[in-house]
Amino acid sequence: MKRIVLDTSAYCSAMRGDPSIVAALRRAEEILLPAIVVGELLAGFRMGAKEEKNKEQLLVFLQTERVSVLDITAETADFYAFIVNMLKTSGKPIPTNDIWIAACALEHGSRLLTLDNHFRNVDGLFILP
Repeated sequence: MKRIVLDTSAYCSAMRGDPSIVAALRRAEEILLPAIVVGELLAGFRMGAKEEKNKEQLLVFLQTERVSVLDITAETADFYAFIVNMLKTSGKPIPTNDIWIAACALEHGSRLLTLDNHFRNVDGLFILP
């Protein structure tokens, strides 16, 4: 597995030591973290009792050589629009932030590491585990 896009559920699971998620991260040559995921994590940290500890842990993770943050681009927006239309047509909506995360994975031709089954509603998206 060369590169993966990591979503919020998988990041949180990895930080709790989930063996299957940790193993998938270890096998990846490149870990891509959408800016949307960073925002979700920071928002969650602010609501919790361990904000500073969680932010420090995220910073260490982001400084890892194999980890890159993905910005939202015009191409990402095009994938987003495609997914929104496809989900609307199929009648299988998913949360808006997750559409952006799926768009990042499609844009970069990467598998998505997630624990959220609703991503399976996005045609063409390869899901791990």
